[in-house]
Amino acid sequence: MAANGKAALITGAGQNIGRACVLGLAEDGFNVAINGSSNRAACEKVAKEAEKFGVKALVVMGDVGKPAECKRIADEAIKAFGTVDALLNNAALRPNKPFLEMSDADWSRVIDVDMNAAIWLARACLPGMVKKGWGRIVNFAGMNAIHGHAGRAPVSVAKHGVWGLSKALAMEFGSKGITTNTISPGPIAPDVEEKNASAEARAATLARVPLGRFGQPAEVAAAARLLVSEAGGYINGQMIAVNGGGAT
Repeated sequence: MAANGKAALITGAGQNIGRACVLGLAEDGFNVAINGSSNRAACEKVAKEAEKFGVKALVVMGDVGKPAECKRIADEAIKAFGTVDALLNNAALRPNKPFLEMSDADWSRVIDVDMNAAIWLARACLPGMVKKGWGRIVNFAGMNAIHGHAGRAPVSVAKHGVWGLSKALAMEFGSKGITTNTISPGPIAPDVEEKNASAEARAATLARVPLGRFGQPAEVAAAARLLVSEAGGYINGQMIAVNGGGAT
């Protein structure tokens, strides 16, 4: 498909779900700004894959856990493409650490990357969306937000915050032609935890998935593609769980 004149910024886009979202949106005609925090080579590879769909791809590295970096990342995308029409806040940290052993710095780092980045990037991209009268924001939560997770208190808190942010922005900006939604992935392969898990842990996870398998990044990206499309324009303020039927 030829470029559709719109541009998307995807964070955490060098692999897995982020990469799948980049390629799916590129296939749909979006120019894509690909953000990663450290692995430029992986992001450059994704960019080359995206360009095969006839769109433009920009790699913009940066730490979304810092407000100034979020503004710079958004500004570079806007400078390259004229606008950011779709913002996908996918970057996240998911450390495992007992609550009573967690320092203030540990806590703040997760909150900044998993929640505040979505706030800072939305703040940078929304003015252009409002001016254009069209925009899409997709935030990513996860089962940690819905069910909680021992050892991941800040992740659960941050993902609940992202969910709340989506609902609030949906109410505030829906009248301006901008939708905001949340996607909550279940167990998705390839995932670092899934690959490193014991056979017993994998079996226990799959026992909670009615479909009996791990999801694929492209299946999560399919939901994102719908939400940023014209066809998905009446979906606003929702959480879509892509989890095989209710995995914790």
